[in-house]
Amino acid sequence: MRLIQTIIIFITFLCFLIDAATIPEEPRRRSPDDINGKSLEPRGKVRRPRMPGHRRKKRDEGMPKYFHEPGGSQLGNHYDTRYYHGIQDYADRKDTQLHMLRAYLTFFHENRLESWLAHGTLLGWWWNGKMLPWDWDIDTQVSGSTLKYLAERYNHTHYDYVSQSDPPVKRTYLLDINPASVERERGNGNNIIDARWIDTTNGLYIDITGLSETHPEDQPGVWVCKNYHRYHTTDLYPMRETMYEGVISKVPYAYDRILTQEYGERALALTDYQGHRWDPIVKEWLQKSEEELEEDRKEKEAADKMKEEQEKRRKDKEEAAKKKEEAENEKKAQEQERKDREKAEKEKEKADKKAEVQRLKDQQRLMRDNIKKKTEQQPKTPVSKSDTNGNPQR
Repeated sequence: MRLIQTIIIFITFLCFLIDAATIPEEPRRRSPDDINGKSLEPRGKVRRPRMPGHRRKKRDEGMPKYFHEPGGSQLGNHYDTRYYHGIQDYADRKDTQLHMLRAYLTFFHENRLESWLAHGTLLGWWWNGKMLPWDWDIDTQVSGSTLKYLAERYNHTHYDYVSQSDPPVKRTYLLDINPASVERERGNGNNIIDARWIDTTNGLYIDITGLSETHPEDQPGVWVCKNYHRYHTTDLYPMRETMYEGVISKVPYAYDRILTQEYGERALALTDYQGHRWDPIVKEWLQKSEEELEEDRKEKEAADKMKEEQEKRRKDKEEAAKKKEEAENEKKAQEQERKDREKAEKEKEKADKKAEVQRLKDQQRLMRDNIKKKTEQQPKTPVSKSDTNGNPQR
């Protein structure tokens, strides 16, 4: 009896194990990120539901803008916000730029650092070795290696400057290297200026941009800045030593080709620009007087009026030519329509004649058929024989 109970208990336990092994596993809930039934998440990781109003974190958009300008106008963009106290007038701005540039070139020359003139500053040197008086930008360039050296050795340097003029001008300038200068690609465009030489008195500055061979494997000898200006090694080197605003300076070797590519040949020949005129005798860009500006304004108004009249005459001429062309096209269309109509009439007449000839032929054939049919329907009369004299024989 005890043996039977043991056997029953064993069988019951065995059935329980079999039932447990055959229970289906609860299917795993698939998330929207599942691809072909395979989750992108590791197994066992719980996906928490996104709360209402929750937003994904935006992707990294690069370093924020380092240098800031007060803005408000085009002139306001030429000052550093930290030292801005208002826009200077024409004379003060020219004086500030003169001493700022001399201090910059002197600092680089004293420390044996290579830098050269670029863009509009280089164009001013081409004309007379001075700044263009209407230009608020002062632009210089350095190599990528020099830029790195400046960041390591001279970043946030304050340079005290004393001019040799009487009375002397005393200023302090800040060399500020953009932390984003280590990145030699444009990135998000917030930091295309790699460094600045800033006048701490009023906030005017010199832009310093670095040139680097960003892709030496694919484009060897091609130097670029973050603002997409491109140069070849032979355009830049060997550098030419010269004088600019009375201070030793450097310019690229192929300065003429660089200027022509950037500004066109007209920039090297135009002698009237931005309220200034070139005086070939004193070799200076002179600011025009109020009378000259008023005369220029009148000339410009007259030129604009003449241009408008010429444009109006041109449009009227084009309109007249267009109307004439439309009239000629309409006449041609009418002529073509007349020819098509005549052709259609001739073809119809020819077809009618052909049909009439066919009708007559069919009518004649029908008459012949009728005559033939009637002839066949008439009884035949026997023919009598006659003798040699023509008398019928009986």
